[in-house]
Amino acid sequence: MFNLVTISFGQVLTVLDVETNKPLELVTIIDQKSKKFSYTDTAGKVDIKDFIGSEQIDIRLFGYRSVSKSFNELLDLGYSIALAPNTINLQQAVVSATRWSQSRQEIPARITTISTEERELLNPQTAADLLGISGEVFIQKSQQGGGSPMIRGFSSNRLLYTVDGVRMNTAIFRSGNLHNVISLDPFATESTEVFFGPGSIIYGSDAIGAVMSFQTLQPILEGSPTATGSAIIRANTANEEKTGHVHVKYGGNKWAGVTSVSRNRFGELKMGSRGPDEFLRPVYVEVQEGQDIVVENSNPRIQNPTGYEQFNILQKVRFSPDKKWDFIYAFHYSETSTFSRYDRLIRFRPDGLPRSAEWKYGPQIWMMNHLKVSHSSNSNLFDEMSINLAHQKFEESRIDRNFNDITKRTRVEEVNAYSMNLDFRKKFSHQTTLLYGLEWIFNDVTSIGLDENIQTGESKQGPARYPNSKWNSYAIYSTYQQKVSPKSMLQVGMRYNRFGLDADFRNNTEFYPFPFDQSSNEEGAFTASTGWVYHPTDSWTMHISASTGFRAPNVDDIGKVFDTEPGTVMVPNPELQAEYAYNLELNVGKVFNDKIMVDLTSYYTLLDNALVRREFTLNGQDSILYDGELSRVLSLVNASFVRIIGLQAALEIKLPFQLTFSSRLNIQKGIEEVEDGSQSPSRHAPPTFGVSRLEYKQNKYKIQLFAEYSGRFTFDQLPLEERGKPELYAIDENGNPYSPSWATLNLKGIFNMHENISLSLGFENITDVRYRSYSSGVAAPGRNFILSLIGNF
Repeated sequence: MFNLVTISFGQVLTVLDVETNKPLELVTIIDQKSKKFSYTDTAGKVDIKDFIGSEQIDIRLFGYRSVSKSFNELLDLGYSIALAPNTINLQQAVVSATRWSQSRQEIPARITTISTEERELLNPQTAADLLGISGEVFIQKSQQGGGSPMIRGFSSNRLLYTVDGVRMNTAIFRSGNLHNVISLDPFATESTEVFFGPGSIIYGSDAIGAVMSFQTLQPILEGSPTATGSAIIRANTANEEKTGHVHVKYGGNKWAGVTSVSRNRFGELKMGSRGPDEFLRPVYVEVQEGQDIVVENSNPRIQNPTGYEQFNILQKVRFSPDKKWDFIYAFHYSETSTFSRYDRLIRFRPDGLPRSAEWKYGPQIWMMNHLKVSHSSNSNLFDEMSINLAHQKFEESRIDRNFNDITKRTRVEEVNAYSMNLDFRKKFSHQTTLLYGLEWIFNDVTSIGLDENIQTGESKQGPARYPNSKWNSYAIYSTYQQKVSPKSMLQVGMRYNRFGLDADFRNNTEFYPFPFDQSSNEEGAFTASTGWVYHPTDSWTMHISASTGFRAPNVDDIGKVFDTEPGTVMVPNPELQAEYAYNLELNVGKVFNDKIMVDLTSYYTLLDNALVRREFTLNGQDSILYDGELSRVLSLVNASFVRIIGLQAALEIKLPFQLTFSSRLNIQKGIEEVEDGSQSPSRHAPPTFGVSRLEYKQNKYKIQLFAEYSGRFTFDQLPLEERGKPELYAIDENGNPYSPSWATLNLKGIFNMHENISLSLGFENITDVRYRSYSSGVAAPGRNFILSLIGNF
């Protein structure tokens, strides 16, 4: 009797990872006879007094091999057991794209993760390239200093970026292609998650196609003071890259920190030798003795000018006075040099002369101060609380001058973005969890224009790109999760959002005949989602979900004045309303004999009340003078729909001799309504694309041979907007633009030369293919040799 009392009050099972010896959270403990179940906490512990005498207790965690033990066997093991990762995982075990670390079994959505190990092996140059290595994100580039993701038929401000849970999108994120993601440092990123489909319940506006969540280097508390770090140098041949990076993690019992610094220098980008001649760069513009001169390019494969430089710094400090409180302050800073917008420099007039003598983005600056406070409690309101306070400052500019024009136009934008999120998690039982929170966002936008006479040096005020504006958003949201059984979960989420925009157009009224000088918009949005996750066995997974998302009109939508293509100009429309997305998703995954994994996700998304470009009038005029050219007036209006249907397929096969084959394929078809009521292919739904990999892994080295590929778009398959940009595409036999298919063969490897020194080698585009990804302005690198040296200490 004494022994039974001791057992019933004293035993707590601890579950660890067999490889890292770290505790495993959310492990399911199931009595097969009584069907009782429970879960481990963040420390990997679970009370199993209710399982006394059980003959079979199954211990399961998605992504790990299940273990079955009797209660007495667990007693003999000292109530401690280790789980081994599966040889093949259907998907990752724990994700954090929903602000909280959660088991993959709890989320009815497709999520893909790019780990530190993948990043180190594949060695991407920028954060845009980091997303691209997933094989599930299509990257468009207008210039080398760029990278605009396209996901499930959406791009730009219909996708959301987060950094350590903080929203990065601002009120000037545009509908055209974006390159803000390059502000992030891939070397300072520990993991990257892509949450596919609408994520508006948690993140609000813009989260329509996907949420891209970047988790940066984290300070680690140690029992005694320690310091570890890494230093990296990298170079390549395609753009003569020179990169250096160093980061140091240091910590003790209550204090910890991390410091990271990176410096990049990229030269002019060289394209491949085998492909369409239309992509070559035969001439470029130089200024000689004050005159614009068209100069012959000595090597037409060199894309002049495309080079730029970048600097990144990250500093974090962590303080944890006890087990209940945790404080982390983070400072992020990124700055690029000026870099040319290459796709504008390859535009020519009908007389054969370039349209632009120069077209540059000024230095792109991003700074963030972020304070995160975490608190655990056993109160009636929450078990865990998280407060995120952030201030971000964005600065960007555009500098352009027409060929043989003496006026240089500079447009500068600055955004101060403030945000606060208050999030709570409450477990009412092992079966029921409630996540809820509050959000406040405020953006202050300043925009100025400057016109300079390059001959006299005189400057005067010019038109601004945007009105000076203030954009705000308030929201309340919640997600309810119910375990129906150890094998399935239901989830329901809701969010109500209020947003408003006050715009002052007086910085532009002397340049354009606006019939207004101020505008004010305020609106509300309600979104909801529901989903079911089912795991009949460790080798099967399935989820089905229905969700909605929205995008509130921002300053770029309502107030922009900009030329989208030759002969057209966008003008403001203060009457815009939010657009809404409705999404259905079905996923089925299966592992066969622990050797073959197949995972399929189908989805359908309808974007209603969509903001699209339409012919417009300004004070009754359908054309106005813009930069000295009579241009047709366009504006964004709520006047269309976009339909996207797609399939994401994944295959992984464990082969003999420590080889693994894997493949990712993405098929998406998009249709949007055009002005006359007819339909056109959607601009941001790229051709079918994917990646296939063959990997060999040993203790001291890993080698991967892989192919990246994309289908073609014929002229008829090109969206109407893209047909108006023939300079981006190859020319078919009928003289029409089209996007050719392409495929590259690549080899990457990382070798542990010493306990603390590794060598990373890469051979990209081995066959030296000349290609441009769909909608891109700059051609991809040709044959490229990459060398990196990594030192750990």
